[in-house]
Formats: sequence, C-alpha cells, structure tokens
Amino acid sequence: MTTSETIILDKTQISHKLKRIAYQIYESNTKEEEIVIAGIYENGYILAKKLKTIVESISPIKVNLCKVLIDKKKPTNTIETSIKQEDFTNKSIVLVDDVLHSGTTLIYGVKHFLEVPLKKIKTVVLVDRNHKNFPIKADFKGISLSTSINENVAVVFEKNNYYAMLE
Repeated sequence: MTTSETIILDKTQISHKLKRIAYQIYESNTKEEEIVIAGIYENGYILAKKLKTIVESISPIKVNLCKVLIDKKKPTNTIETSIKQEDFTNKSIVLVDDVLHSGTTLIYGVKHFLEVPLKKIKTVVLVDRNHKNFPIKADFKGISLSTSINENVAVVFEKNNYYAMLE
C-alpha cells in the first residue's frame, strides 16, 4: 500500500457491515423459503458467499448462491450465471457487487435477471461511490462515500484479511 491509499473499511468493519446487510436481506424476504444471492464475479461473488453464510445462520431461508460473469469492459456481451434460468425464475434475487461506481455493471446484471419473471430483485454493494451514470441504486449498502471522480475504491481480499481502500 502506498501513502496515497487510505483504508476506509477494515476486516472487522466489513464483517459488521455484512452482518447488518444480511439482516436487511432477511427482513425483506421473511416470507421466502428460498432466495438467490447472485454475486458479480470476482469480488461481488466473494461478498455473496459471505452473505449466504450469514443469512443462513440467522434465518430459516435457504440461499442458492449464483456466480454472475459480466465483462466489465463490455457489459453488453453475454452474461453467464452459474445456475440455470429456471433456478432463479419466480424467485427473490439479491444481486451483489463490491463497489457501485458508475452503475454500469449493476444495471446490466439486473437487466440479465429481468429476462425471466421474478418475485423481486434487490441490490447490495459494500461501497456506494455516488458517481452513477445509470438510474440504479443499491438497496443495501455498507457505506456511501462521496469521492472525486479521479479517486478509486478497491476492495481487497487476501488470504486472512480483507479491506476496502481509497486510492
């Protein structure tokens, strides 16, 4: 880490944020027996796995984990998921990403899931940067951070540590 980088969330803070988000997911799905938590690969999927574990530990809801592969440079390219469409049709979906910057990845992810009937779809991000180019919002977020357009937020997952930093 260089001197121009600042830790905005450490491992403990991220764990607390994820626990709070998991409770929000549970509260918005109390009538559901099963939901799909879909994480945008790579960091969104890591967060989705953590949320799955917490949601299942605090509720009776069965969580079907889904990996979402989106070309972040060309989000109009075909989006692939680790589960079949019939596995999320008429289900409640929670779409997870690490940072909401312009909204491009999240909106194309939502669009993909809207190709089939759903009960509802909610979005989760760990950090909302407030620089959206699309009409998308995070329903559940760890932190909102007003940054300059030149600053970047990175979420780093290392073997025994994870954190979010402003670069």
